[in-house]
Amino acid sequence: MEEVLQVGVITTVHGVRGEVKVFPTTDDVNRFKKLKEVILDTGREKITLEIEGVKFFKQMVILKFKGIDTLDDVAKYRQAGLYVTRSNAVKLDRDEYFIADLIGVEVYDEADQLIGVLEDVIATGANDVYTIRMTDGRELLLPAIKQCVLDVDVQGRRMKVHVLEGLL
Repeated sequence: MEEVLQVGVITTVHGVRGEVKVFPTTDDVNRFKKLKEVILDTGREKITLEIEGVKFFKQMVILKFKGIDTLDDVAKYRQAGLYVTRSNAVKLDRDEYFIADLIGVEVYDEADQLIGVLEDVIATGANDVYTIRMTDGRELLLPAIKQCVLDVDVQGRRMKVHVLEGLL
């Protein structure tokens, strides 16, 4: 399992006081209000930054980091990912999972036959859809609903599903 989870990507600077606009990659943008620090991944290094201020503008989050006070200080971090440790991640309800934990999970049918591997999760609004690369190379789009997803064992990297008629 991933030790850090992505919560956003810096898109651009905001103003001249070192603030940045962040595209959130988390379901709950309000989680930024409670965050004290994030890990900035520049591609070459990972830097822990303390959050000094949080604002919201349309679908974006505007963050101010402690000690980064000018446009020049923050401009170099454009397109960098922001991450949190598992201990700082939101608490999940029953039958909720981090997408990062589901990617790569082996998917089995009710007869315990391997169907394939979960490759992606598509958020559709009503419910997520799991993209499963089947053992024969085809792609299966399976709705993430209780009628289809029977059991998920994140630790064991295994999922049991019921494929509704007409999906294959």
